[in-house]
Amino acid sequence: MFAEIVGAISNFMYSYLLIVMLVAVGLYFTVRTRLVQLRMFRETIQVIMEKPVGKDAVSSFQALMVSTASRVGTGNIIGISTAICLGGYGAVFWMWVIAVVGGASAFIESTLAQIYKKRGQQGSYGGPAYYIEAALGSRVLAVLFSIALIATYGVGFNMLCAYNLQSTFIAYSFYDPDTTPWIIGGVLAVLVGYCLFGGGRRVIAATSTLVPIMGVIYISVAFILTLINIGQLPTVLGKIFSQAFDFQAIFSGFAGSCVMFGIKRGLYSNEAGVGSAPNAAAAADVSHPVKQGLVQMLSVFIDTLLICTATAFMCMTSGVEPVKELAGAPYVQTALAASMGGVAKVFITVSMVLFAFTTLLGNLYYVDNCFAYIMKAVPGPTFNMVYRALACVVIFIGAGSSMGLMWDLADVLMGCMAIINLPVICMLGGPALKAMDDYSEQRAAGKNPVFRARSIGISQKLDYWQE
Repeated sequence: MFAEIVGAISNFMYSYLLIVMLVAVGLYFTVRTRLVQLRMFRETIQVIMEKPVGKDAVSSFQALMVSTASRVGTGNIIGISTAICLGGYGAVFWMWVIAVVGGASAFIESTLAQIYKKRGQQGSYGGPAYYIEAALGSRVLAVLFSIALIATYGVGFNMLCAYNLQSTFIAYSFYDPDTTPWIIGGVLAVLVGYCLFGGGRRVIAATSTLVPIMGVIYISVAFILTLINIGQLPTVLGKIFSQAFDFQAIFSGFAGSCVMFGIKRGLYSNEAGVGSAPNAAAAADVSHPVKQGLVQMLSVFIDTLLICTATAFMCMTSGVEPVKELAGAPYVQTALAASMGGVAKVFITVSMVLFAFTTLLGNLYYVDNCFAYIMKAVPGPTFNMVYRALACVVIFIGAGSSMGLMWDLADVLMGCMAIINLPVICMLGGPALKAMDDYSEQRAAGKNPVFRARSIGISQKLDYWQE
């Protein structure tokens, strides 16, 4: 019954509410920023290469890697497979759409995070909770957003991540659906707990080093396999566009259409407009907030237009037809096996173990920040011990739950974040748009843009940008 209720809420949110909000807000800011996604793309590449002023400051590139690491994970593999198997080829097109229009939303929310960031002992910090309170003067709404983020990342996303990880073991002969998920969930919960309670620094260091390498290897393999099957690509592209605009099929069953699955999985993967990436964006040391807005916009494109598309093309050109029975890890493993043989399942399992583990820890980092905001102080040792123990229990439960429930729960909780953040950035978009014009004027004058809050009419006291 709980699964049915969550599923019904998810279908309502993504059939009527969030699709309209995401597309409308993305298009609104695309127009207001004069197509910043394309117009300032070259500028974005230049900004990434800038070094921070302070010796120990966080650069734009480092903040990009933090936000990209949180985005790149199980959703780029399992999520895309699920979208294609359940929504059809056309889901890929709508995934692209939500990334392109969402890039403008990502630019605005991350620019706002920079403008209203706070000064801490170890550098700057911030995010939606901080710009909601600073610019709107509503701590109640900021706390509600923080609670939504804690529920999304601490519960929904981590449960789904644990489920996706254990699902890759279905391809092995030892897999028993009644016991194996719980065993893998138990091992994963213990390993995460070991790291959370301070004993896993070497494990974290090792995985943090291996994940970027694995990411490059994964994209390279996807590119090579797509080239091997390049003859199938025209057919695949034809199916993507024909199914994306098959409106009779879409509106006859919208809850299971390519539009809904494309937007759901695209949003889960790139998180544009959800309000998560601004938490990382606020930590960067830049001379102008717009610089980090551009960088975070690029992170959306890297995630969806590069990595998710790599997964989609690798699978769809393999000749293996996406069907509901293969939704999730089985479709990716079967598609790879058609070209790589038995090594495919090992490759996907290793990729998922690394991606999932760092995602789990990264998600809990966001949760820590929100608890600190709500409590107005770093939580004490007793609170942290209880919370971290519960986090491990959540991971264990997620591994043994059902696929439908885990995806729907993650979608609903993520949707709650977006429902709060999207209207907020619409109300607060003015300062970000003025900052963009200020940046463009300085760049046109041949200057390295430096931001002053008063130059765009902000008179309130900020922790940064006053001098």
